[in-house]
Amino acid sequence: MNILVTGGAGYLGSVLVPWLLADGHDVTVVDTLRHGQTSLLECCRFPSFSVVNGDCRDERVMTDLVAKADAILPFAAIVGAPACAKDALAAESINRDAVFLIDRLRSPSQMVLLPTTNSGYGIGAPGVPCTEETPLKPISLYGTSKAEAEGRLLDSGNAVTFRLATVFGASPRMRLDLLVNDFVYRAVYDRAVVLFEAHFKRNYVHVRDVAGVFRFGLEHYDRMKGQAFNVGLSEANLSKRELCEKIQHHVPGFVFFESGIGEDPDKRDYIVSNDRVERAGFRPSHTLDCGIRELLTAYRIVRQRAFTNL
Repeated sequence: MNILVTGGAGYLGSVLVPWLLADGHDVTVVDTLRHGQTSLLECCRFPSFSVVNGDCRDERVMTDLVAKADAILPFAAIVGAPACAKDALAAESINRDAVFLIDRLRSPSQMVLLPTTNSGYGIGAPGVPCTEETPLKPISLYGTSKAEAEGRLLDSGNAVTFRLATVFGASPRMRLDLLVNDFVYRAVYDRAVVLFEAHFKRNYVHVRDVAGVFRFGLEHYDRMKGQAFNVGLSEANLSKRELCEKIQHHVPGFVFFESGIGEDPDKRDYIVSNDRVERAGFRPSHTLDCGIRELLTAYRIVRQRAFTNL
């Protein structure tokens, strides 16, 4: 297939794009490369790979590229509540409006697979897993902008959306401002972390499993289209306290403290059911412990905090 990936040089795209090329697809990446990343250099050996240094919000850039694509993966996004709060205009125009543009430009036969977020569930009922039928109640601009983009695509009937758990793991375009990646980095270099609202729960998933579910979605698109799918580790609905306890097993000198004052700016708190995607035939293959061990090795290479979107 001809596959168009916006934001393809980012944290997720830098893992998936080489896989798609190895699978024999033609891949075009549209990316502003605003972080100066060189994460797709290995892909330049493929004649089927091309890069457009452009903005996915620009209709002049996107019109011809969308027309040539069999499948479109809108990966470009401002990710996370803090980053969206820092630049609300960019969050709305990239996370939502650029997806609306793709939906307007594409034909009914063209596939779209969108990464969104299960942070759209906001604050869940204690002990009750959020399913894809649970009403979305986003409490951040990040959650709201992604939920609006998802709603537009699902209304079209020809799209698949993946509501991702909090992603972790090493990528050629590394991110340290994701919860697991951040906490492991602090365990290595600071040996301590202060937790706000340590009881808040969320789900987790490895970046390679996220790349894997998009590969799976491309292969099984016809029976998945028109649906949203939660994607995460079913055994990893954990509080921040429980996450730190897991990290302690790997970094015995790591300590964490729970603050009695202050608030987490990202107020999400929920547990998630991933039954739908598992029934479809996809299961993650990377455990949280596997990811922590991987990050400990990665942080022998990554020694500074430039790898962030903030």
